[in-house]
Amino acid sequence: MNEFVELADWFGWRAPHEPVVVDSLPTPTFTVKDRPRVSFSTNNYLGIATSPRTKAAATRGIKAYGVGNSDSRLLGGNLALYGELERKIARSNGKSHAILFATGYLTNLGALSTLPRATQIARVFGFTASREYSYAYFSDEYNHISIREGMRLSGARRYSYHHLDLDHLETLLRRSTATSKIIVTDGVFSQDGDIAPIPDLLRLAERWDALVYVDDAHGTGVLGACGGGVVEHFKAASERLIYMGTLSKAYGSIGGYIAAHELITEVLRMACPAYGFTATLPPDQAMVISTAIDVVRDEPERRQRLWDNQRYFVKRMAELNYKLVATETPIVPIWLGDEAKAEQLALAVREEGIHVDAIRFPAVPIKSARLRIQLNAGHRRADIDHLVDVLRRHQHLAEPARRFVAASRDRLGYSGQWRPANAPVCAENSDSAMLVMKTAKNRS
Repeated sequence: MNEFVELADWFGWRAPHEPVVVDSLPTPTFTVKDRPRVSFSTNNYLGIATSPRTKAAATRGIKAYGVGNSDSRLLGGNLALYGELERKIARSNGKSHAILFATGYLTNLGALSTLPRATQIARVFGFTASREYSYAYFSDEYNHISIREGMRLSGARRYSYHHLDLDHLETLLRRSTATSKIIVTDGVFSQDGDIAPIPDLLRLAERWDALVYVDDAHGTGVLGACGGGVVEHFKAASERLIYMGTLSKAYGSIGGYIAAHELITEVLRMACPAYGFTATLPPDQAMVISTAIDVVRDEPERRQRLWDNQRYFVKRMAELNYKLVATETPIVPIWLGDEAKAEQLALAVREEGIHVDAIRFPAVPIKSARLRIQLNAGHRRADIDHLVDVLRRHQHLAEPARRFVAASRDRLGYSGQWRPANAPVCAENSDSAMLVMKTAKNRS
């Protein structure tokens, strides 16, 4: 226990953490202790979680199947509706096949840990490969932690390239001797709100015989002419593409999926413990997801309101002194840099009945704190005007432009490990959480 006591002391965790208890979920309006709030931090981008159509689908599913599925789909839990949903997801993503997982986090954990180990697992059953295969992952340094954890569990060699730096990525690809290379990226980066250059990544994959794994958690249902995500946004298509989507954000339900070439999805179906050794989605949620896909297609006005609100907020923010990290997506982070200032501003906003999240280390690098503003289809202009007015009254907390530029060039990745600008290209050799925390504390 001693190490946990030391850790708790260092973080100031001796008192139990008590998160805010809400009375209702953001739509984006919600209540806390019967007091109304407006959320600018919800992933329910299109308000589909409370759509009459999805609620009716949930009711039908519960009446038909009950409240849960207690079995693995490889055993007795494989209802026909799961296969129907996978085929629908595959079609909506321009792929031949898809495979469902219970959550988005589990999707990354399961798929990324399994892909390099599939042949090893098959050896237990007598499979003999014609040659020895070696795997290497090439990951954007700002990728979500579920990606980093999945890669770590795979045992494959891992390389981290500077955020959106294709030259650095190509250097790593060129130097690698792995027979099987997989480039991994968020589609929309959750803490910065910028978009990965998928066509450029696919061109590099073609040049260096690699696959491209895209986690499009914040793009699915939001980006693209029909809500098809970052791939539709770029009109990109390739058999080298492994597309991961989350069903708990724009689609308002729970779960995740991989849409890819049928050989990849079937390898995952048979070899991935996160698919075969756990219960799957409740049947009613599978019906909700199927309906949510229809809602995204049939009700484009939801996405239109979302993007109208995004553009209106960005336009209003141009009047203020704050620096916006990115303005490409509904995630529009406001740069503060200093952690205390970010918390101070978030508290000031919340006191006005608006919920925002202050994002700080370890979710972002040290001295890179920001307010992550997430626009929503349900926001009214009055909600946005109110937020901007509160921010206007606290502009003294805004960071000078020169500090924003300097910090954006900082080589401290989201892993928390300091990397000098002239550091040699090398693999990630340590994933120790304690090392990350000690490194961060030494630099703070």
